[in-house]
Amino acid sequence: MVGGDSVPFLVMVFVQVCYAGMNISSKLAMDTGMNPLVLVAYRQIFATLAIAPFGYWMERKTRPKITFSVLFQIFLCSLTGAVANQVFYFIGLKNSTATIGCALTNILPAITFVLAVLFRQETAEIKKKSGIAKIAGTIVCVGGAMLLSFYHGHTIGLGQSNIHWTYIDKMGGDSNSTTKSNFILGPLFLMLSTVGWALWFIIQARLSENFSAPYTSTTLMCFMASIECGAIGLFVEHNMSGWSLRNNMRLFASLYAGVLGSAVAFFLTSWSIQRKGPLYTSVFTPLLLIVVAIVSWALLREKLYVGTAVGSLLIICGLYSVLWGKNKEMKQGNKTIEDQISNASNSKIEENDEKNDLEMQPYDVQQYSNGNQVREEKQSQFL
Repeated sequence: MVGGDSVPFLVMVFVQVCYAGMNISSKLAMDTGMNPLVLVAYRQIFATLAIAPFGYWMERKTRPKITFSVLFQIFLCSLTGAVANQVFYFIGLKNSTATIGCALTNILPAITFVLAVLFRQETAEIKKKSGIAKIAGTIVCVGGAMLLSFYHGHTIGLGQSNIHWTYIDKMGGDSNSTTKSNFILGPLFLMLSTVGWALWFIIQARLSENFSAPYTSTTLMCFMASIECGAIGLFVEHNMSGWSLRNNMRLFASLYAGVLGSAVAFFLTSWSIQRKGPLYTSVFTPLLLIVVAIVSWALLREKLYVGTAVGSLLIICGLYSVLWGKNKEMKQGNKTIEDQISNASNSKIEENDEKNDLEMQPYDVQQYSNGNQVREEKQSQFL
């Protein structure tokens, strides 16, 4: 990587580090007793405050008109991408571990592919290599998720970390305090979270066609989600002490999730997509799992099981299979479009040549006739 290629690479690595920090800090905040619904509400509030300036300054001259149809689509995005996705995710994270949460996030492309086929935004052509790769990758992803969720096996002996974070002991939390039943409930909610996220992708694709102002739409989405998540949180958590941010970890996790986990990550990901495309940004997703697994083992003494490792590996293989199939399909589509443009251009050139021949023909006949007449007059004068 040289020149401009190194900057998007470093940016996407930083984005995954931001997400890793959000997963770990959120897990620690919930281990102190913070309700996940309260954490989601604070995340949306801080995200709205962080993204709003970008929406105002960067799109104030290019912002399209906000119609009722656009507002309704943004409302649906807030219900799927913010409320359903994040509420289910944080509930699943509370009842699971940060490593499992990141691992199950990687089934998103497979779930999105299935829903896109149902909504006729994608095709599953089993006669082409790209279609087979997407279908096989989806099956492998789901299989890996099932294995990770319902089978643990033996503990992988990685030894003891010498840099254990003593703050965990001081606040009385334990990353391995979840019960066995929670290891089933947690992954279930995490998978429901990916379904909500995938639905957001489907709706967002339609919204982008009608309203090309991503920062404004994100600001409105986070603002609506703040109201929705706040209402849900107040309904579940009546005690105002549960909303207190006096605890340093709760305040840090809320600010981190809203500013770095939403505003900064969205901005940097959008920047990378504009320069390298969505496929480039997608391949960095498994890096999140690696970072979280290492940090959780080093700082939180989180145990790594055989089922978690094998399931995560299957999910990553399935992810890259889906991405490979999608990339090959996009290249085939671009080649088809180029061929159509080339054929259309050649047909237009041939049509113009025929038209020119027809236009020139009467002129040539007339010129030939006039030439014969001049020669005959000269011959008669000579005689």
